[in-house]
Amino acid sequence: MRKIHCNLKWFLFLTLFSFTPPLLAAPPYPLAAVIDQVQTKLVKLYGAGGVRGLEPYQSGILISSEGHILTAFSSVLDTDDLSAVLWDGRKFTAALLGADPRLEVALLKIDGKDLPCFDPSRAATAAPGTPILALSNLFNVAAGDEPASVQHGIVSAVADLQARRGVFETPFRGPVYVLDVATNNPGAAGGALVDCRGELLAMLGKELRNAQNNTWLNYALPMAELRPSIEAIRSGKIVVRREDDPRKKPQRPLCLEALGLTLVPDVVERTPPYVDAVRPGSPAAQAGLRPDDLVILLGDRLITSCRTLRADLEYIDSADPIRLTVLRGQDLIDVELRADEAR
Repeated sequence: MRKIHCNLKWFLFLTLFSFTPPLLAAPPYPLAAVIDQVQTKLVKLYGAGGVRGLEPYQSGILISSEGHILTAFSSVLDTDDLSAVLWDGRKFTAALLGADPRLEVALLKIDGKDLPCFDPSRAATAAPGTPILALSNLFNVAAGDEPASVQHGIVSAVADLQARRGVFETPFRGPVYVLDVATNNPGAAGGALVDCRGELLAMLGKELRNAQNNTWLNYALPMAELRPSIEAIRSGKIVVRREDDPRKKPQRPLCLEALGLTLVPDVVERTPPYVDAVRPGSPAAQAGLRPDDLVILLGDRLITSCRTLRADLEYIDSADPIRLTVLRGQDLIDVELRADEAR
């Protein structure tokens, strides 16, 4: 009996330690030190609350020592009083430099200097099975100098959201990292996905629900997909209009009426620029615009409200063509039109 008992103990010992999952095995790098280092590059963002009771906070990633912050493009950023709280509790006012609605990413700027940061040009890549750490201000548990939440898991798959068209409501159709950790929760959007060395892999995506079975997708956008948009915004190719715009207004500026567009009533300070009506035979009608289209971009300029669209049109001559990007359902559509094409 003693021999059987000893053999049973050894069997249990070997079972526990020979078949330990990769995530429970000792990592090749000290995770505590890696997490501490990544924490200094995370930002807690506070801004506007959205419709349907959406939370007024999310996460961001420092990507330059001068204070450039990568984050998710969301209703949280739709305010002039956007706050960024660093790892040590310092609070800054953040300015929206620009956004790419196709990827749902935005770039912010704070007045920083010599800040710890990631370098997007040196971001790593991951394959299915890669151990990862997901850091974010999940559920707003960190309001000051408290550390961000950390989740440990793996990349379950690298999947293309284009194959999920009609299932997940998102304009992005490219590859994402599918994760085995529950990052799809309030506050996580814009957080950092890193490997066990602390190398940046991706930005945590916005909440995304499967319309067919009501399940949620935990995913992150690879830096390789985001890098062109980051560079475009930093170089001024996708910008937000500023009040001190140095451009001169033409003698015959363009207006919505000349295009045949009527927007929804401008009842609040930042009324979203939804199309309310399209005049038959107008340039807008010929371009295929429809009621309920949401204007996202005017050329390379980000449109955040009805007032922004009207103000930006004042800098365009009525004889010049314009390019609009509108969101129709979950599809982004580019159209070109000019006022003198009216029938």
